[in-house]
Amino acid sequence: MGVSYVEFEDDAGVLQRYRRHANGRGLVSAKAKADATAFVHASAYVDPGAEVGRGARIESGAWIDRDAIIGEGAIIDANAHVGRGAIVSRGARIGIRAAIGVDARIAPGARVEQDVTVPPGGIVDSGLGTGRRAHDLAA
Repeated sequence: MGVSYVEFEDDAGVLQRYRRHANGRGLVSAKAKADATAFVHASAYVDPGAEVGRGARIESGAWIDRDAIIGEGAIIDANAHVGRGAIVSRGARIGIRAAIGVDARIAPGARVEQDVTVPPGGIVDSGLGTGRRAHDLAA
């Protein structure tokens, strides 16, 4: 199957090109890196500058924002958002509809449950239960 591209205009009015990832057919910016072994669901997006590691899973409706890093074997569940510059480390799991703030850090193997919001610069070193908010430990 050939490469399929889609173009979008970003907030600054710049045209951005996305390609379909071979494993899952999700949209990955031409300026992003997604390992061939990663799964990117057809309704998921990986924005410019982002990186998706080996064996990671980006599920339906998930959005990986600019310059975010998704570590090896990490799972981003349905409709979750990983903010600009955030790092989700190896083996971490981000729950359904969770929101990871700009420049937040999620430790290896940590779990962020569904509907949890991690604020900008927040650090999660183990796990957060449903509906809780992470404390901003970056300060």
